[in-house]
Amino acid sequence: MSEQQAASAASIGAKAGRGLAWSLAAATVAKAGSFAMGLVLARLLSPEDFGLYAVALAAAAFLMHVNDVGIITGVIQWREKLDDAIPTATTLALGFSVLAYAAFWFAAPGFATLAGAPAATSVLRLLTLVIVIDGVTAVRIAVLQRDFRQQKIAIGNFIGLIAQVPVSILLAAYGWGPLSFALGQLAHDLVAAVLFLCWARLPISFGFDRTVARKLVRFGAPLAAGLGIEALLMNADYVIVGQLLGAALLGYYLLAFNVSSWVANILGTAIRYVSVAGFSRLAEREGELQTGLRRSIAALLAAVLPVAAILGVLAVPLIVFLYGERWAPAAAALTYLMILSVFRLVIGIGLDALMATGATWAALVVHGVWAAALLPALYIGTTLFGIRGTAVAHVLVAAAVAIPAMAIALRRVGVLISPIARGALRPLISATAAGAAAWIVVAVSVPRPFVELVTAGGLGLLVYVVTAFPASEIRRAYRQVQRRIRQS
Repeated sequence: MSEQQAASAASIGAKAGRGLAWSLAAATVAKAGSFAMGLVLARLLSPEDFGLYAVALAAAAFLMHVNDVGIITGVIQWREKLDDAIPTATTLALGFSVLAYAAFWFAAPGFATLAGAPAATSVLRLLTLVIVIDGVTAVRIAVLQRDFRQQKIAIGNFIGLIAQVPVSILLAAYGWGPLSFALGQLAHDLVAAVLFLCWARLPISFGFDRTVARKLVRFGAPLAAGLGIEALLMNADYVIVGQLLGAALLGYYLLAFNVSSWVANILGTAIRYVSVAGFSRLAEREGELQTGLRRSIAALLAAVLPVAAILGVLAVPLIVFLYGERWAPAAAALTYLMILSVFRLVIGIGLDALMATGATWAALVVHGVWAAALLPALYIGTTLFGIRGTAVAHVLVAAAVAIPAMAIALRRVGVLISPIARGALRPLISATAAGAAAWIVVAVSVPRPFVELVTAGGLGLLVYVVTAFPASEIRRAYRQVQRRIRQS
């Protein structure tokens, strides 16, 4: 690699690093806010209310993935003059979003009935309005991501959260039930949308260039289809659980899924704000994508594996301590959903690498194979073992189908899997040891949630640090801490 190429790659890495830091900070703050809001709402609302919201959330998540037909990612990786694409991209994103919302308005009663929750229709129609807002801001958000201006996205989402939390809590307190979730989310998205439109510094212009539209749709259509299948994969369980088990058990399952997604949402959201843009630049240089992906997955696993292992073991005390005894049935699914959260992160970053190389059809195939295996597995698992079976089905299909399919697709674009697998081995072994240590403490201790969380969680983290990191690194970190304490 020449000095100029090395400097360019370093510059991209620095920009992506700053963007990731901002995205991570924003995702952490957002998750902390939604966590606090969830604690309050779990005491104001019933499991049935959570179940009705879960049905609406499933529909909104699916529509948010497909409403812009992949325009956001198409703009991020656009290789030609960007100004020529903006009017057409804006027209396509908004037009498809409005059409998608109009279609779903009429489909909402049937979808709610299919999910076993006909009462969710009004919540469905209200919450899915977010896709129209997304259609307005999609291209502006893409430009912010493309330029690694993640700090603007972070601040906008934070200010939106400040609007969301009081709206949801106040409405829940006054008896609005699941509508409080939807109206709070709309408040968040409206406030953030105004800020994104201002900060992107792009005139709101509409137009239609057939050549540009063809290129955007050719790139984005398979991507949108793949993301739509991904949304189906992550939300079909809500529909199946609601249909087979009812709104109350769906409410327990939603709570467990939300808890399992704490770390996944923080890291996954932050990474996805920068990964496509960063990998897209690295893919232009020989061998750089391989190195970037290996380092990204290694760092990701080192951070999430111990959390997944320890919280999976501590599912019951965690749920009871945070939400109370009436939510304890949610723990049946949480242990396995923690494992799923790790798989989702790894698969997500691998698929981002595929998108960055332009291999959107390969990403679509991965999603298609995954969905074909998952849907019957979810139905069988839920029928036989309730919400625990739902979670187990997710894990088995992700491990046996989705990850191998993604590995094959990456190999076909020149990414070797063996170095990535070797880098994952040590944190995997250490996380397993940490989970085993936490399980032993829980097995022999008095069943007091707070005590179990502190003692078992603390021992598990200690075991992970000691086994995952070489002694020389631990000593070096210890000396650095001592030096900073003396200097202060």
